[in-house]
Amino acid sequence: MAPLLDWFAGLPVVVLYPALAILAALENVFPPLPTDTVVALGTWLAARGNGSAILAFLGTWVGNVAGAGAMYAVGRRHGAGWIHRRLPVLSDAAGEARLTALYSRYGIPALVVSRFIPGVRALVPPFAGALKVPALSAMLAMAFASAIWYGFISWIAYRAGTDWDALTRRIAHSGRITAVVGTAIVAVAVLAWLVRRRKRSAA
Repeated sequence: MAPLLDWFAGLPVVVLYPALAILAALENVFPPLPTDTVVALGTWLAARGNGSAILAFLGTWVGNVAGAGAMYAVGRRHGAGWIHRRLPVLSDAAGEARLTALYSRYGIPALVVSRFIPGVRALVPPFAGALKVPALSAMLAMAFASAIWYGFISWIAYRAGTDWDALTRRIAHSGRITAVVGTAIVAVAVLAWLVRRRKRSAA
């Protein structure tokens, strides 16, 4: 990750915005990308290099939503089977089962919650398409979740001062807290769905 951050730090401020947009879009296809850290760095650099933290956030948000929309379209057109064959990096049977169960139980709000959970958030756009979730509802849910998460990261980066190491520790800590809370919500929702399903079967 260090070479990527070093390259990113050397970009002119005006180039940071489209670079953030492209990276945030690619996160929907290649979830191992360290997008959160790079976005934090981009905002941090913009805020301290005569750039705009707001433009850094907007670039990230627009790119992420555009990438999510593209993956939603892929899932809706080709279905889950095609995703498993052509995009193995997004093939997570356990994550897909959790997402399907959560959506079956709670609908659109489940998509918002799922976008905060590592290992599941990248599955949301293509499998929302495969599940034939209405396009407008799915995109509004993903745009809302993206605005909250990247707005939070941008705000932390903007307020971080000059200590980059402290910023990365804070981002990592916040990410762990969000992941734990999101995973707990998903676990409770899936458990409730399973219990309800078992009661229906018994009846």
